[in-house]
Amino acid sequence: MSAKRPGFRPDIQALRAIAVLAVVLNHLWPTRLTGGFVGVDVFFVISGFLISSHLGRELAATGRIRLTRFYARRARRLLPAAFLVLLLSLLAAFLLLPYSLWRSNAGEALAAVAYGENWLLAAKAVDYSAMSDSATMVQHYWSLSVEEQFYLCWPLLLIALGLIGRRLGIRGVVPMGIAVLGLASLVFSAHYTEIERSAAYFITPVRVWEFMIGAAIAVLAHRIVLPAAVSNLLSLLGLGMILGAAVCFDHTTEFPGLWALLPTLGTGLVIAAGIESRPLWHEKLTARRPVQWVGDISYSLYLCHWPLIVLAPFVFSAKLTWDLRLGLLAGSLVLAWLCKRYVEDRGMRWPMITASSRRTLTAMVAGMLVIGLAGGGLAWGAELRADQAAVQERDSALRPCYGAAALAPGSSCADPFRAADNVNMTALNGYWAPNAPCVRDKSGLPAGSSLSPWTCDLSKGDANAPLVWLIGDSHSHQWLSTLVDVAAERHWRLRVANSAGCPVAKVRFRGKLGLNMQPDELDGCMNFGRDAVEQIEREKPAYVFTSAFTRVEKVDDGSGRSELEQYREGLQNYWHRWTATGAKVFPIADPPVGYSRQKDCVVLHATDPLACAMTRAESMPPDAVALTASADADPSVRVIDLTNYFCDAERCYSVIGGVPVYFDDNHLNAVYARTLRPMLVAAAGI
Repeated sequence: MSAKRPGFRPDIQALRAIAVLAVVLNHLWPTRLTGGFVGVDVFFVISGFLISSHLGRELAATGRIRLTRFYARRARRLLPAAFLVLLLSLLAAFLLLPYSLWRSNAGEALAAVAYGENWLLAAKAVDYSAMSDSATMVQHYWSLSVEEQFYLCWPLLLIALGLIGRRLGIRGVVPMGIAVLGLASLVFSAHYTEIERSAAYFITPVRVWEFMIGAAIAVLAHRIVLPAAVSNLLSLLGLGMILGAAVCFDHTTEFPGLWALLPTLGTGLVIAAGIESRPLWHEKLTARRPVQWVGDISYSLYLCHWPLIVLAPFVFSAKLTWDLRLGLLAGSLVLAWLCKRYVEDRGMRWPMITASSRRTLTAMVAGMLVIGLAGGGLAWGAELRADQAAVQERDSALRPCYGAAALAPGSSCADPFRAADNVNMTALNGYWAPNAPCVRDKSGLPAGSSLSPWTCDLSKGDANAPLVWLIGDSHSHQWLSTLVDVAAERHWRLRVANSAGCPVAKVRFRGKLGLNMQPDELDGCMNFGRDAVEQIEREKPAYVFTSAFTRVEKVDDGSGRSELEQYREGLQNYWHRWTATGAKVFPIADPPVGYSRQKDCVVLHATDPLACAMTRAESMPPDAVALTASADADPSVRVIDLTNYFCDAERCYSVIGGVPVYFDDNHLNAVYARTLRPMLVAAAGI
């Protein structure tokens, strides 16, 4: 089972260099090297080959695998640098990041040190409320978590396959096991990528087959005999497949899935072609010192580059310009070299932990505890700061020029666009969290309904209290806290349901701009709208409030009509069905969006919020809800357009009355939304 070329492999070192540079350049210039993320897949194949080769040699030499020794060697090789970067990232988060980001960084650091970061990110990928979260400094540890899970399980599986082969007297059980496991994982990868691509990118079962490509080459290495010309051609083909994927793939590629075969099989070809101890054509370039040096520091470079990219905008209060990106690349290379020389290499030889496997594993547990305490302390600090901010927010709300009131007609506010009292977005500001007790209430829903509504009963026991619905996508949901305040004042029973990214209209939905939705997701959106209109018809509420992010939610029924025409017909179809039951329908015009602002702009320009202002043209693409409602002849349909509380005649603002307007780049800060309560009531005329 041992490879013919067990010593140093310059071709594999070159693969490491290509892989890490692809990842780093993709992170620094995501619109240039759009498929650089395939570097991670290259690493997985390399790991599968090297670990399986090592374990195979041990099995062949001793007939067994010393698990404790294996795990201790992996720990000494990987953990000193990984733990140091984690610890320094937590310290940097405390010193340089706004406290609103402390909790997410702490949580992901804890997941990373427990080798579960990939599963946490998979959960976040399907949690719409987390989709706009800023990336943490340890987000890249997801791939290390996948590798660690492989290192933990693969020796045990190899031992089990060996035992099965000996018990049954069957030769070749290990290769057969690799083939079965790899094929099963590949099939699952293709299927799960199709139905849940965002989560599929992170979870371990979807990636197992990539390790198995490397493992299969390691197991069959003794049988691989290739003529020199064939080896050279295959290695060049493999390198071309990797580079082609890095250049041609982008965020729309169904990845990992079957498309991941291109870079992974390419990596396998390069490794297999280099098994014979002969020089290859590509090594005239790839064996040169600069390439080998990058391969040598590849692990530390992967660890160090991402925290610098995340920190840079907060340190320099600026977007990542070309010059700054080049500086980050240079800084990452220097830090990686230092980390390799003084942490990676010395960690492998440090007598205190190399004396025995027990000492190594004890040191590992101690390191995990230190990072756990640091992460817990950072999260606790975030909670303390958030509680202090909530008290400050309540005190500030008593001011006459607070929030939207600063733009009220006739107000005498001297500086309506002054700096915010608090620029940090915490749970207090989350648009999805109502400021009153609300419970899931599926009573009265027919079987199979896609709705899962909340009821916020603020009627104080009044059996005749008005029933009110809030329905739509997340852009309707951002008005939840505002309407809860109105409901508390008017003693309503408020029913709420939303489906993220899905307009509630009789249209042929095609997905949200930039979000590659699957056919079943698109059908689910339309089913949600159908169930919503029918349920509201049955319940006959007094009022229906609705909104949608039609600026980016794309529709196309194949008729060739404009999107506005399709939306107008589809929205009015539902609205008029509701007004026919006696309801008054209040479509809420979409607030200006912040896509043209720098990410975290208000945090980065806390003392100069006008730097985050946008022109009306930038922030207000056509809104089908507002345009349709304004032209609707039905007297029971009344548009609520609060644009004047976001914009003046020329610009739209990100801080008004000392309150940040936005929670993220396209949803309102719930605190600001609540200051719009009297304006919303006046616009509705209720």
